Amino acid sequence: MEVSKLTLIGSLVIILIVTTLFDHFFARNGLPGVLGQLIAGILLGPAVLNWLQPNELLTNFAEIGVILLMFMAGIESNLSQLRKYLRPALAVAVSGVILPVLIMGGISFLFGYHFQEALFIGVVFSATSVSISVVVLREFKQLESREGATILGAAVADDIIGVLLLSLMISLIGAGENDAHQNASNSLAAQLLFQGLFFVGVYLLVKWGAPAIMKLSQNLLVPTSQTLAAVIICLSMGFLAEKVGLSGAIGAFFAGIAVGQTPARQVVDQHIEPIGNAMFIPVFFVNIGLELSFNNLLSSLPFILIMTCLAILTKWFGGEFGAMLTGFDRLSGRIVGTGMVARGEMALITAQIGFEAHLLARPLYVDLILVIVLATLIAPLLLRWALHEKHLQRED
Repeated sequence: MEVSKLTLIGSLVIILIVTTLFDHFFARNGLPGVLGQLIAGILLGPAVLNWLQPNELLTNFAEIGVILLMFMAGIESNLSQLRKYLRPALAVAVSGVILPVLIMGGISFLFGYHFQEALFIGVVFSATSVSISVVVLREFKQLESREGATILGAAVADDIIGVLLLSLMISLIGAGENDAHQNASNSLAAQLLFQGLFFVGVYLLVKWGAPAIMKLSQNLLVPTSQTLAAVIICLSMGFLAEKVGLSGAIGAFFAGIAVGQTPARQVVDQHIEPIGNAMFIPVFFVNIGLELSFNNLLSSLPFILIMTCLAILTKWFGGEFGAMLTGFDRLSGRIVGTGMVARGEMALITAQIGFEAHLLARPLYVDLILVIVLATLIAPLLLRWALHEKHLQRED
């Protein structure tokens, strides 16, 4: 849907007013503000008031929002902690992918969807959107904790696994055409090669690139030159990540880690946070709520309720099992598991790709969007509860 610049400005005014009020109300009642922003999107969107509709410009604002959010998470992350908990992060990612694919795919098959649709539904819900968990972890000052580092590391591995699964599914679609299978295989091999080169570039950026760029920026006769240099690194990494088939949010996260290792870390963090929280990040969370629709809700209700429960439980228990398998106690494992529940933009993007590739019919696509949003709404509450339980244990 096309939208004029004037309409965009009016939409932003409405979004910022409503999310500010909801943030205040939720914070006053001890609830995470991100939940208020998601609910604001549902109320403002086609599901309830229909004052706003999803459109390309709002989606672009939302994409910048998630990139800035993950960039901030990267800046605040402790690189040595991420390295230290690489093993549990991989265990959490793998177990958190296997359970949704097998269980949610299997239940979808029992609901009458053919094998290809059922398998793709499992792939959709194998994705994790850690950006929502990041907000809660930052609120509890747990981003640098063992649990926070594991969640962030698992989210990176989860994203890579999800891209591989999605690539394989799309490759299978083209297998029926002449030479399409060979072309898809070549395409997948090329994509994996470029993703490998991307991570080589990440290493070079952290080791030498970012320190050199940030040092050079100090000599520029430009206000906030270090922040500008950091934003350029952030957006460039997000762009390159998308070019190689990864999420732009993952590229931004690594950019944040790179900048976070330089002396400019504190200055950049202080400048970026107001930009993100005042404009782009609220639009990101509202935009998720705008995707919700209640059309044909009654006929789809059993499927939606069962799949929402499974979306929560498969990631929760998959993540908790992976964490406990690598030495975490039950409460810490619960934090990791609940931190992996949110689906958000990654699942929405995967579902959209499946819809455009004719893997998902329109009614099924709408139902999956509703399940994604519901699971994403519940996720921060579960993580907050798990963190609170851990806090109470320490007090005892």
